[in-house]
Amino acid sequence: MLRLRNMLCCAAIAICSLTANAEETWPSRPITIVVPFSAGGPVDILSRVLATKMSEGLGQPVIVENRVGASGTIGMGAVARAKPDGYTILYTPNSVAIVPALFRQLPFDVEKDLVPVSQFARTTLVLAANPKLGVSNVRELIARAKAQPGKLNFGSSGVADPLQLGVELLKTSAGIDMQAIPYKGQGPMFAALLANQVDVAIVSLQVALAPIQAGTLKVLAVTGARRSVALPDVPTVAESDLPGFDISSWHGVFAPAGTPHEIVERLAREVARIAQLPDVRQRIEATGNEAVGSAPQEFDATFRTDVARFKKIVHDAGIPAQD
Repeated sequence: MLRLRNMLCCAAIAICSLTANAEETWPSRPITIVVPFSAGGPVDILSRVLATKMSEGLGQPVIVENRVGASGTIGMGAVARAKPDGYTILYTPNSVAIVPALFRQLPFDVEKDLVPVSQFARTTLVLAANPKLGVSNVRELIARAKAQPGKLNFGSSGVADPLQLGVELLKTSAGIDMQAIPYKGQGPMFAALLANQVDVAIVSLQVALAPIQAGTLKVLAVTGARRSVALPDVPTVAESDLPGFDISSWHGVFAPAGTPHEIVERLAREVARIAQLPDVRQRIEATGNEAVGSAPQEFDATFRTDVARFKKIVHDAGIPAQD
């Protein structure tokens, strides 16, 4: 019995040693960053900036793989089911915090099957209108919508999108009704806004900044809790008689649940390092966004707060669950 016990102890020590060595030598092969949205979009572009710098810092190839479909849940699910060894990670906007509120059933649990690693960037969203609408601020928009119930419309970029849910929050907060015109993503929706085919929309400042500066798009407000450094004179929606209004977006890195703590921490330090590189900060801030690079615990709190926030928005807006 004593001999068997000693053998078991030795085996346990050997396993622990192998695990520790694996973690110490991570990474020893290429890393895949799964992006659940199409190539060429704002999310994909920043993911490739991160991948390039991460490859330089970790000394291993870092490959971006676009796995699109089902409002991002195909790519999210692929990472949730991946081996938790640090070699498959997720780069996603906060759509990952929205899908639990919108889908009747998912093949994975975002809060249990994914581990927040680090928030890479904070994305500024703005409420914008085509200039022909003739409104200059949120108060005028609300007054027009109340005077003409159901007459105004807004561009919808998809149900699992903070842009769409931001307008839904505006409608319920202000007690107004506007008709949604659906598009397949922010790109087509934004093109329709510029072409005066829709009245208003919430869009990322990254795509809207140039038209705003050129005067071809009217910005009414910033939708987050604070003003944008890129648009210091533009008020927030909360400053426009809707206190507490806060819709913003972010890009972050997740790992499969069960990924060793040491690897999660190493990934987080790497993301934070990259976010503070001068050329990366300049690239992110040039689009009106903000580099972050948060610790896992901080990002976990942000993520779970958004999960709860979007569940309330979806419920209050009466949006039916998706299959």
